[in-house]
Amino acid sequence: MGYAVVLGEALVDLLETGHDGELIYRQAIGGAPLNVAVGVTRLGGDVRYLGSLGNDTLGDRIAAFLRQTGIGTETLTRVGVPTTLAVTTFDGAEPTFQFYGEPPSYALLRPEDVDDAVIAGAGVVYTGSICLMREPFRAAARKAWAVPGPVRVFDPNVRPKLLPDAAAVTALRELVEEFFATADLVKLSSADAEVLWDGATPASAAEHILKVGARTVVVTCGSKGAYVATPEGSSMLPAPSVAAVDATGAGDSVMAALVRRLLADGVPADLEGWRRNVRFALAVAGLVCERPGGAVAMPTTDELVTRWGALV
Repeated sequence: MGYAVVLGEALVDLLETGHDGELIYRQAIGGAPLNVAVGVTRLGGDVRYLGSLGNDTLGDRIAAFLRQTGIGTETLTRVGVPTTLAVTTFDGAEPTFQFYGEPPSYALLRPEDVDDAVIAGAGVVYTGSICLMREPFRAAARKAWAVPGPVRVFDPNVRPKLLPDAAAVTALRELVEEFFATADLVKLSSADAEVLWDGATPASAAEHILKVGARTVVVTCGSKGAYVATPEGSSMLPAPSVAAVDATGAGDSVMAALVRRLLADGVPADLEGWRRNVRFALAVAGLVCERPGGAVAMPTTDELVTRWGALV
């Protein structure tokens, strides 16, 4: 199915950690969509990154990292603001994010930066995450999403720190449901579901998203695995047992693995096909959880085989 176009934020994570008895912050390249782009590429897929980077040293480092990873950057836009920082703290292996930088460097992609021909030629187009909460990126994403042809995949990737009150949650829910309505695949976390629909379970959230219009829904549930639902039926799949050190990027790696399978095999014909893809994605996420960092933790196919054996 050719290449994937990934629209969304790229930024720098400052990861809280200890060193010689001191609290320090380790710099890592991140952003959920960037993690997805890297994940797909490391699994052998062809990706073009469509987003905006600050025109500073950190932006230069992200651009160089994308090129070194093999991600297409001809659709990249540089903007004259500092690169956004995400300070990341942890409760066990689970990260919490606080964002710094106004306006956000990642949200300055404009509709005129979107080439319809590039989108139409893609096998898969992905968007979602916090960049959608700001203009002009939201208008750019709507333009890309409306181009016919590619399989559409979406991840709301909710960040509660950016939702100060009930009105903000309502606005985000209405926004993401606009994209759900025409999505071929929606991937979200159980935590996303709880925020968006007031404590919703994975099953109830998936049922609602299907009714909105999505063709398939995958809800990741951390160490419990993932719930997959289609109009044909649903299934809960267990996660592999791992010694998790950092869950940063785990959900993004699930999306990356699913996109890679869509590029390779197309949209599954039935629930069992989706179950196979989700089992593969959970194996990818398990390996990511055993490594520190987000984008840099994304594994290659050879690393997966070394860790888990032959994967179906």
